[in-house]
Amino acid sequence: MPKGYHHLTYEQRCQIYALKQRGDSQIQIALHLGVHRSTMSREIHRNSGMRGYRYKQAEAYAVKRRRTASAIVRRMNNKICAIIVEKLNQQWSPEQISGWFFYNMPENRVSHETIYKYVWKDKRDGRSLYKHLRHHGKKYNKRNGKNAGRGHIPNRVCIEKRPEVVAAKDRIGDWELDTVIGCRGPGVIVSMVDRASKLTKLAIVPTKHAYGISKAIIDKLISTHSVVHTLTADNGKEFANHTQVSTALGASFYFANPYHSWERGLNEHTNGLIRQYFPKGKSLKGVTQEDLDLVESLLNNRPRKVLKYFTPIEVFQRLNSATDNVALGN
Repeated sequence: MPKGYHHLTYEQRCQIYALKQRGDSQIQIALHLGVHRSTMSREIHRNSGMRGYRYKQAEAYAVKRRRTASAIVRRMNNKICAIIVEKLNQQWSPEQISGWFFYNMPENRVSHETIYKYVWKDKRDGRSLYKHLRHHGKKYNKRNGKNAGRGHIPNRVCIEKRPEVVAAKDRIGDWELDTVIGCRGPGVIVSMVDRASKLTKLAIVPTKHAYGISKAIIDKLISTHSVVHTLTADNGKEFANHTQVSTALGASFYFANPYHSWERGLNEHTNGLIRQYFPKGKSLKGVTQEDLDLVESLLNNRPRKVLKYFTPIEVFQRLNSATDNVALGN
């Protein structure tokens, strides 16, 4: 079966109408036309009216959308296009770029759909902007937490005992922890992300041995120990030395429930962002701390929709300053 999306012709829409009248399913029609079933589903969903799918109406809807998209792209002047290319080269997503325009250049607001269309047109012209998209335009596969609860952790404290203030995400200093591994060979990335600001810390260690993992966490967070209140991890044996981490950082350590990856949803999402730079199926052999420092800087200086398009470093500094002011009685 052909892969990807292709524009349907008027003749194909006539065939779709006839086959639907005959009672064929969407999958049967897709096979008959030689198109992907998602193409068929999208066609019927977008181009059906009050009286169902009709080929003349479907063609009119499709032509109108293409004309609208072309008009939008034509209105994008060289300055706007240059900004979009610059942000894409910094691995910003189209949604982040759209949010940036909304707050910084409201007179030139551009929707993320328009930016995607610009990227796909660039790809059709043989260029490579699409390679800067997080998944190169591929569908995102969520992690299902199947490796949660892998081992028994001595002195484990369950997430249910974590203070309620952590769930509010109003303060900095509540960190989620995880590891990212390559397909084979040495190299493990330890990821640490602050729940309130989304600030990310990354460290590279040779293996998933608990000693190396705990040392990496301490080394990365010790400089901000005044804003490390809690740490939350999954049940992997690599976090078995949690008591040493708690003592060194003066923080409480908690573990999510087995097979409840959503209890550390932010860290799961952050690992997805890291995979943009270190894809699954690739070895981490040769990855240096300098490489991770660069990725860390890119992630922390990228605007986030959840932060109202401020960057994690901006939010972390603002909340940290507010905490200091409260402590000083200001």
